[in-house]
Amino acid sequence: MLQKYSYSPKLRTGAVVRDIPVTDAPLPYFSLEDGVFSYRMSDDACVYGLGESVRGINKRGWIYEGWCSDDPFHTEDKRSLYGAHNFLLIDGADRFGVFFDYPTRITFDVGYSDPSLLTVTPGKMNLDVYIITGGSLKDIVREFRSLIGKSYIPPLFAFGYGQSRWGYVTEQDITAVADNHEKAGIPLDMIYLDIDYMDSFKDFTVNRERYPDFEGFVKRMRSRGFHLIPIIDAAVKREEGYSVYDEGHEKGFFCTDENGEDYVVGVWPGMSCLPDFLDPEASAWFGEKYRVLTDAGIDGFWNDMNEPALFYSEKALSAAFHDIKGYEGKTLDALSYFSARDVFTRLSNSQKDYESFFHNAPEGRFVHSDVHNLYGYKMTESAMNALKKLRPDEPTLLFSRASYIGAHRSGGIWTGDNHSWWSHILQSLQQMPGLNMCGFLYTGSDIGGFNGACTRDLLLRWLSFAIFTPLMRNHCAIGNRSQEATAFGDTEAFRHIIELRYRLIPYLYGEFLKAAENDEMYFRPLSFDYEDDPAAREIADQLMVGDRLMIAPVYTQNAGGRNIYLPEDMNLIRMSAGEITCEPVSQGRHYVSVPLGDVVFFSKGKLPLADPAKNTASLDFDRLTYIG
Repeated sequence: MLQKYSYSPKLRTGAVVRDIPVTDAPLPYFSLEDGVFSYRMSDDACVYGLGESVRGINKRGWIYEGWCSDDPFHTEDKRSLYGAHNFLLIDGADRFGVFFDYPTRITFDVGYSDPSLLTVTPGKMNLDVYIITGGSLKDIVREFRSLIGKSYIPPLFAFGYGQSRWGYVTEQDITAVADNHEKAGIPLDMIYLDIDYMDSFKDFTVNRERYPDFEGFVKRMRSRGFHLIPIIDAAVKREEGYSVYDEGHEKGFFCTDENGEDYVVGVWPGMSCLPDFLDPEASAWFGEKYRVLTDAGIDGFWNDMNEPALFYSEKALSAAFHDIKGYEGKTLDALSYFSARDVFTRLSNSQKDYESFFHNAPEGRFVHSDVHNLYGYKMTESAMNALKKLRPDEPTLLFSRASYIGAHRSGGIWTGDNHSWWSHILQSLQQMPGLNMCGFLYTGSDIGGFNGACTRDLLLRWLSFAIFTPLMRNHCAIGNRSQEATAFGDTEAFRHIIELRYRLIPYLYGEFLKAAENDEMYFRPLSFDYEDDPAAREIADQLMVGDRLMIAPVYTQNAGGRNIYLPEDMNLIRMSAGEITCEPVSQGRHYVSVPLGDVVFFSKGKLPLADPAKNTASLDFDRLTYIG
């Protein structure tokens, strides 16, 4: 059962697609006092959901915020990352789901201040609350997903392997990636273009010195089986003569300050303006700009910096230069030194800046901080609405960094600027079910870590998990150690693991399509499939993938295996040196040896395997073998 409780929302976020009448019955489960929703949790209650967040599958014991944040340090003390996904599923003495449709900062204290108390605190009482009850955990998720709409389905090639790096600058860099993978026999479908392909970091431009014949290059790469996937940032460089800026400024399509002037911020291109994606006309205008690249043969994009991320605002930067002069010529003690340093570090993503510019939505004019969480969602929606018109006969790959519930209908997301830390393999695994609950099925993390120095063993273990994530992309930042599968000498182990991904695509893509069509989860905690098993309820490092496969990846440095729990008899499937074997294993706890380079997973039914292929276009879905 689904019930809606409305508390005077100021605008329609677009998160839901079903028009649910507002009930006049009292809000169940929660008490409401002084703008705080409170629920007393039973001792055994698990709390699932909150999409892209830290700290495990069961969210109990920490405090979270729904606030899209540009933060590259995904440590356990963080309260929010790039997405705002305000859905919780409580499973204890009561079982229910709750969605707080609220587009700005909202706090979820899940037993942090009081171990038995869940409190939800919006900044203002202008939101809708949906309560979902009845049936199993999967039933509740299915009902919620039917409320928010069908998940985005990418083209088949998007299930291939992708290689990315901020630091591939020229056409020659991209060609070298393709050549190296072909030489090593490592399958590859996509090569990503980060900000260096642009002319001075300007959206919808190409640096013609680095790519003198971009259109021809795209075509040549496609003839070799490679899709080029460029990045699009949210902000538009303020530069007269740059047509995107000129048009946006002339037509009033940018966010404005309190005086109605374009609000100017600093990001990659320098001084820039923010398209007003809440304005339908501005949104359609920006989406149409993707034509520059689709006309060149591009069939996939990733949208970035759309929290929106702000390095500084023009006004705040000017004030910072003024403030720093006050330290000149002085002897700085420890406190004054840190104060001087923070003059500039505190400029980024400032709450004061977010409170200083405005949007024009159909419902009226809104200060950005009141609708902040919608920005990345609306950028994704802008792009996909246009791409469906620009490429009506074929699906387009599209995923984003920032998101709100509703964006899942237009594209996928990746989990942002993680690190080359072993803990981030586990964090990625534990983020997947919460994202799936909120409709985001096409998801994945930066394999090997975006920041830091990836090692050979870390990459092998990360790939062994990531071959099961729909979005499978190796990505890292400029200045870091190269972490391509071809960068560590012997490539055989990498080739076998990535080949296995391609062999599993008939199963993985099939289960993905089924989950999208039926409003189900592609990744599930064991407790969702084995509700009556107390041991399964406590497992936080194993997941069901579709209906017939369970994964239990190794995520610890120097480990030769790991302990696993089987909630029923299953088959252990092992890929070692390219050879795939199967053996039955009984229900219960086991230690499983997993030498570096091996991949081990479990099945409870027959799994289809394709022959090895160099890319998705080469897969033969008519010639499958079965194992399990």
